[in-house]
Amino acid sequence: MSHRSYLFSLRIGHALRECLAEGYSFGAFKLDLIAGITVGIIAIPLAMALAIASGVPPQYGLYTAVIAGFLIALTGGSRYSISGPTAAFVVILYPVAQSYGLAGLLLATILSGVMLIIMAAMRFGRFIEYIPEAVTLGFTSGIAVVIATLQIKDVFGLPIDKLSEHYLEKLQQLSFALPDMHWPSLLVAAVTLAVMWLWPKLKLPLPPHLPAIVIATALALALAQFGLELDTIGSRFSYLLPDGSQGLGIPAVLPEFTWPWLQAGPDGQTLEFSTQMVKDLLAAAFAMAMLGAIESLLCAVVLDGMTGRRHSANSELLGQGIGNIVAPFLGGFTATAALARSAANVRAGAQSPVAAMVHAVVVLLALLVLAPVLAYLPMAAMAALLLVVAWNMSEAPKAVHLLKTAPRNDIIIFLICFGFTVLFDMVIAISCGMVIAAFFFVKQVADMTRVADISHNRKYLFEPLPEGWKAFRISGPLFFAAADRVFGELSVKLKQQQGAILVMDAVTLMDAGGLSAFTKLVSLAEKQGIHLLVTDLTFQPLKTLAKAKVQPLPGILSFYSTLADALNSRPGQNIDPRD
Repeated sequence: MSHRSYLFSLRIGHALRECLAEGYSFGAFKLDLIAGITVGIIAIPLAMALAIASGVPPQYGLYTAVIAGFLIALTGGSRYSISGPTAAFVVILYPVAQSYGLAGLLLATILSGVMLIIMAAMRFGRFIEYIPEAVTLGFTSGIAVVIATLQIKDVFGLPIDKLSEHYLEKLQQLSFALPDMHWPSLLVAAVTLAVMWLWPKLKLPLPPHLPAIVIATALALALAQFGLELDTIGSRFSYLLPDGSQGLGIPAVLPEFTWPWLQAGPDGQTLEFSTQMVKDLLAAAFAMAMLGAIESLLCAVVLDGMTGRRHSANSELLGQGIGNIVAPFLGGFTATAALARSAANVRAGAQSPVAAMVHAVVVLLALLVLAPVLAYLPMAAMAALLLVVAWNMSEAPKAVHLLKTAPRNDIIIFLICFGFTVLFDMVIAISCGMVIAAFFFVKQVADMTRVADISHNRKYLFEPLPEGWKAFRISGPLFFAAADRVFGELSVKLKQQQGAILVMDAVTLMDAGGLSAFTKLVSLAEKQGIHLLVTDLTFQPLKTLAKAKVQPLPGILSFYSTLADALNSRPGQNIDPRD
């Protein structure tokens, strides 16, 4: 199948079907099983930490990894992607959860899933190529800063009930509360970060997340023996048991089918619909869908580079949409492909989407078997884990390299996207970044369109032109951003001339703006009695002139196939562009 076919193909379960068609062996299953178990271990603490960072209890992160992770692997177009909760969504999900509760978050997730399916049906998968790197790097770096800022509260054990929605006010809250930091929390967070940093140096097959969490939990339990209690998942989160009593931590039960709008709202009650709520949820859902598409397809592109395989972009969007529509009915919120977990999946030897399905089963077993143990996980350790995720997501070395080596326009775009993501909103950041990038691109292309005086250039003219005549060569596209300037320069240079030859062999495009500017020049030439000889028109400009019914005007406008024909002609021997 050609690369273009992969971009445009759309079918449910494309990646899995492709693997099965190639021949799926027991040996491949064993490799998938090992990879799935490895990534499942990584996903357990991350899923809980990301749920907490998104403003909902940790079990919903596990539900997301189980339901969405399994369904997207089953129905998607990338054979190595691992989907579930990701750090990129925190900046969108947290405000929704704070304003509309779990119910609002799940409804927004369903809407985003519908939008992803529409994108897939309209074959939008290829458009990921049109987003400049400065834009993606800017908003991902900005998201990383916001996520890291949100973790400061738990890393230092600060007594803050609720952080402000605005970034600068968050910083103010955190700075005022720093004198009251809880040093045991800071110690546990520091130990977690140290283990995460040092463990890879041992070159052991076990991922660093697990030993870091285990050591941090052991340290927290030891500190508790000396009366130094830390905030844990069990102390912060609770759930209702069937008999009406309250359990601590997360429930060791399978996710149950529940209508999303019947889940808890911001005050714990059923969500009340309003026009404002629908508007806010649609805006958030659009942001989720756009970010989900960008994240999942960028992840798939990176995995293609690691494996030499190709994904089906539109089928992947379809799978992401299905996962995000179904998961909320079982308690799962927004999911997309996670690059770090997907890369670990490839390094662990994954062969097919079966590895991602095994990962979902591993998380489900952890939910059912390890729930009582998971209640002991310290919040400081979970926050430290997210600090590492934020650092990896920021791609700081890549951002620094861009700032040092990229053209000025790319640096401006990066800084705008970064600053707007941190201070305002990711949707605003991406929108502004894309618009500014488009303006810069248009300007760069417009600057490439030039007019040169070739009247004395022997490369084009072997004999001098008659007195009162000049020759000009126009190069570059004649479109709205360049045409007025180019023909304006020509109108100045044509003053006091009897005629001019316009060589247009390097004009690749003429749009409506270019046509309008050209007709203005012809009108000016008619008023001043200047004869214009247009030569070497390429196909698209010739077609544009013919469609506009631009005709030769005796003594004013003539068309010739080549420069040589124009030089050898006599006035009145014209070529109609419609021919």
